[in-house]
Amino acid sequence: MLVKYRKDYEKVAMGLLSFIPDFKDLAHLQTEMQWYQATSNHQLFLWRRPDGDFSGVIGIEVGSDFVLVHHDSLSPEERKPTNQRQMLDELAALFPDKRVMGTLEMAPIIGEWERNRDKQQTTDHN
Repeated sequence: MLVKYRKDYEKVAMGLLSFIPDFKDLAHLQTEMQWYQATSNHQLFLWRRPDGDFSGVIGIEVGSDFVLVHHDSLSPEERKPTNQRQMLDELAALFPDKRVMGTLEMAPIIGEWERNRDKQQTTDHN
């Protein structure tokens, strides 16, 4: 389940983001956290497993007709394609009127998710 970022989740969010190679540097990570908190169209969501533990994070930018995924990260034990897809499915459900897209870095992941979703919808309709 995706949970909107709150200040009291900061350490958890930073820990999950630190799994991304670009954010190994603490100063860069702190700058990124400030960027997400600076405006309302930049948002962070934490992904909570059914047992209640946070094990993923996704950073987005919300546009008029799109949601641009800047980052997503799962804890090492949760890095499975099914969890990644579930996180993106939940994001799409939060913004049903917007197209989920990715930055250049995220585009391959989003593309794979869209292909799986299209395949699933085709299967569901047959």
